[in-house]
Amino acid sequence: MQLNNFIGGSWQGSGGAEYTAVTNPATGEELAQVRLSTSIDVDLAVKAAKEAQKKWALVPAPKRADYLYAIGNLMKERKEHLAQVLTSEMGKVIEEGRGEVQEGIDMAFYMAGEGRRLIGETVPSELQDKFAMSVRAPIGVVGLITPWNFPVAIATWKSFPAIVAGNTFVWKPATETPMMAYEMARIFEEVGLPAGVANIVFGSGSEVGSAMIEHPDVRVISFTGSTETGRHVAETGGRHLKKVSLEMGGKNAVIVMDDADIDLAVEGILWSAFGTAGQRCTACSRVIVHKDVKEELEQKLLTSMKSLTIGNGLDESVKIGPVINGKALEKIQSYVEIGKGEGAKLLAGGNVLTEGEFANGHYFEPTLFTDVKWDSRLAQEEIFGPVVSLIEVSSLDEAIEVNNSVIYGLSSSIFSRDVNKVFRAQRDLDTGIVYVNAGTTGAEIHLPFGGTKGTGNGHRDSGVAALDVFTEWKSIYVDFSGKLQRAQIDTE
Repeated sequence: MQLNNFIGGSWQGSGGAEYTAVTNPATGEELAQVRLSTSIDVDLAVKAAKEAQKKWALVPAPKRADYLYAIGNLMKERKEHLAQVLTSEMGKVIEEGRGEVQEGIDMAFYMAGEGRRLIGETVPSELQDKFAMSVRAPIGVVGLITPWNFPVAIATWKSFPAIVAGNTFVWKPATETPMMAYEMARIFEEVGLPAGVANIVFGSGSEVGSAMIEHPDVRVISFTGSTETGRHVAETGGRHLKKVSLEMGGKNAVIVMDDADIDLAVEGILWSAFGTAGQRCTACSRVIVHKDVKEELEQKLLTSMKSLTIGNGLDESVKIGPVINGKALEKIQSYVEIGKGEGAKLLAGGNVLTEGEFANGHYFEPTLFTDVKWDSRLAQEEIFGPVVSLIEVSSLDEAIEVNNSVIYGLSSSIFSRDVNKVFRAQRDLDTGIVYVNAGTTGAEIHLPFGGTKGTGNGHRDSGVAALDVFTEWKSIYVDFSGKLQRAQIDTE
């Protein structure tokens, strides 16, 4: 199976003749060949999107929303098929695959609802017989660059608000996980989304991504990926005066206070740290634990980790699937060695699994370190794998300080029964998302998603806030006085 671009409502070849293999990270099986496109293909897609946007912007927003309802319904009908494809190409366990597809379904219906809102403001004018209001206006062609760890959910966070607001888009999915983009293109085609509204160009970030960022007719870039790449996107987009929305890395922490429900905290940590094999920007990578409950938490974590089954995510009994590829394995293993070298104590895991059923896949043991220094590389740098560091503190103030010490600011969590501690923490934790008595993952689509510092640049995916990325504010003044009235001057 060879995956070609979807441009202007049709499947097209490419200026580039090369393909690269898409493999199942659990088994090494080749699933498809994805085309490596060129800047020529990006230009064709942008031209199709630009032409389509002229008409699309004139379609009433509730009518644009009808397409999202149709897309959501078709995704709902195909939920199991989509989840199976997702797990096959990305590796996350099937339960999580279904959850991710559901997130896309939810986003379709939620943003469709915004088609009857797209709320602006009406305000009183300071002048008599004058009306003042603001409305949201579409921007034009938007470029979407999405990662492999959430190959459909993140794309829906970006594409659906763009569509309902009257924009058209060009989407570059990750080359590791292009099959979900192919499935979504089939859905766009089947619901009759007008040609050119949705365009998908497969290829590398260096070729396709760069061409999108540099293209003069792409007005917005919405990017999710590493902080290092995000900086480059921001720099390049800034030179071209584009609006750039960035959602990048995380080094998220669960705080466990001495009055916490320890059993509940263990459940939250296991799900946050080892779900998706730790390959989430919101994954729990640090556990900041009060000294009085540190030993109890350690022992209960070690006991519970033994029950985590590892294997092919299509197996319903498996709790942890593979990581995405061999390069990821190498990075994770290198951080285990860094941790040992820094003096952290390895309590469990720390190994690549290569024997038997793991021989052809990319598997890493759930790994737990303790006695980790808050300023060590293990505690400061994003690993993107199933590795957790326990950091001891003696107070809430110290816990908050340690949490905020990293360059990232995506998600944080506190387990405590004390309402005063909880309210102090939710105020003082410098992250875009705060959970109370839950892990660091589990965002819902109707609230903004994103973070502070090295995690983002102030924009948000998801929720109504996503519309701010894909619209411009237009202020409108209607003077029906029949005479010239000058604001700030003719006010008496």
